[in-house]
Amino acid sequence: MKIVVPMAGMGKRMRPHTLTVPKPLIPVAGKPVVQWLVEDITRVCGQKVDEIAFVVGRFGEATEKELVRIAESLGAKGTICYQEEALGTAHAILCAKEALTGPVTVAFADTLFRADFTLDQSKDGIIWVQRVENPSAFGVVKTNADGVITDFIEKPKEFVSDQAIIGIYFFRDGDNLRKELQYLIDNNIRGNNEFQLTDALENMKQKGVKFATGQVDEWLDCGNKNVTVYTNQRVLENHKNQNLVHSSVKLENSIIIPPCYVGENVVLRNTVIGPHVSLGNHSTVENSILSNSIVQSNVKIRQANISNSMIGNFAEYTGRSRDLSVGDYNQITE
Repeated sequence: MKIVVPMAGMGKRMRPHTLTVPKPLIPVAGKPVVQWLVEDITRVCGQKVDEIAFVVGRFGEATEKELVRIAESLGAKGTICYQEEALGTAHAILCAKEALTGPVTVAFADTLFRADFTLDQSKDGIIWVQRVENPSAFGVVKTNADGVITDFIEKPKEFVSDQAIIGIYFFRDGDNLRKELQYLIDNNIRGNNEFQLTDALENMKQKGVKFATGQVDEWLDCGNKNVTVYTNQRVLENHKNQNLVHSSVKLENSIIIPPCYVGENVVLRNTVIGPHVSLGNHSTVENSILSNSIVQSNVKIRQANISNSMIGNFAEYTGRSRDLSVGDYNQITE
């Protein structure tokens, strides 16, 4: 099994946090989003993952090393592939063409999920979906009585289905997927001026490939600050039976209300954090109350009452209650 993770987008809706860190490497509950994603896919695959191919922009050597480390932590080879120009989902996947052989799972890196099943690799293909209240905002599928997908509809204006595609796909024959993606590029077949994966899926379906749906218990988005903070909350809840507070944390007249992630060498003085706080390594929080927030590494917070917030690496904040989105290296004093 191989996993392809397209993640070359700019992450504009997550700025200022994505000015210094690619969106899939923003941490929730102590790990980068993309790490949670590939760990969960590996868990449900039911067999060894041999390679994880990350399709990136020019994110820099440090980011690439971190991605390779994530793959190797799961016993897989980490491969870096480049998408130099944003030309659509089909184009992004094809940038990892060398990995498109045998069974392949494709997972776009701004989504997380919770599911309790083992992937059925006897299927031609599986497209993971979740029922949503507003299907007009998503690509959706229709299925027949046997659970086989009959139609792909992108952002339907009228109701046709509430089964939204969440961005995770399994293909038993990765070579066939590669051929269909290449066909779109070679014949300049575009939708909304981009090469779309759904066009390749439709072509495959017309040629007899049977796609089934895979249902997830929970679908979590990381597309902007508010939904990422909520995702952090849900991931912490889903792992609340694990000890996510590092043994090196120094507590001085302070309380941690679980579930929280607290990293290495954190100092808490006269402070209450939690529930649902992720606090990165080497951070100091004094005379403050933090809840439902993501605070990255090497941060200094004083005299604050913070909730529903994201604070980037090396930031400093001294002040009063706020709903914040503070980027890396910013300093705010009130």
